[in-house]
Amino acid sequence: MADSDKVFAGSIPKLYDTLMVPLIFEAYAGDVAARIAASRPMSVLETAAGSGVVTRALAPRLGTEARYVVTDLNQPMLDYAATRQGADSRITWQQADALHLPFEDASFDVVLCQFGAMFFPDRVAGYAEARRVLRPGGLFVFSVWDRIEENEFADEVTSAMATVFPQDPPRFLARTPHGYHDVAVIRSEVNSAGFSHVELETIEKVSRASSARQAATAYCQGTPLRNEIEARDASRLEFATDRATVVIAKRHGNGPVAGKIQAHVMAAVK
Repeated sequence: MADSDKVFAGSIPKLYDTLMVPLIFEAYAGDVAARIAASRPMSVLETAAGSGVVTRALAPRLGTEARYVVTDLNQPMLDYAATRQGADSRITWQQADALHLPFEDASFDVVLCQFGAMFFPDRVAGYAEARRVLRPGGLFVFSVWDRIEENEFADEVTSAMATVFPQDPPRFLARTPHGYHDVAVIRSEVNSAGFSHVELETIEKVSRASSARQAATAYCQGTPLRNEIEARDASRLEFATDRATVVIAKRHGNGPVAGKIQAHVMAAVK
């Protein structure tokens, strides 16, 4: 993974939350929140929380006595997430590395991580840390994107970038968000971390945007793909966004657009 793949700073957190979250993250956040709330946990740890889409979906479903610790490695994203959440004494916001969690053993009933494991430099270590802080019988829930070909807008944006920078195409989307999709590898790594009971479900949903331009802007300017574009030629950010718009519109039309998205959701019990 390139260092720039982990940089969510500047204007990216706001654009990510206002464009990317409704585009691809909200629907899965609702599913994850429902799964977790069904177990009626009294203590929840969220890692790689990003701009807080799962936090906003899950917090209203938790009991009044529940404790909810929300963490992310990236402080700007965590700061932005906190501004989007209403005052709630049950929630603690804390910068933390999912591979080195600053919590005692057996501290939580649930650990969750929506679309963050792909960014872990050592996923087995991250899963082992989740297991360490879980109480016996505790639940670890996480999700990762399926291969890029199963996620239409991401695939189309990546193809568009290859026409803008043919000598050195930005590959962030294929390399990182969609680079960890082999279910056999995922199961093996979760098992290697000490989990023996693991369930996986592949879930297809629909990504929607008001226009091809909105979808293109979300990917090109609201994710670390922007870092790759600007590293090649900062003056071409708008042009790259325009090219992505054209490619998406060619397939999905000039009005509101809809495209397939697909992800794997894992649930493991300690």
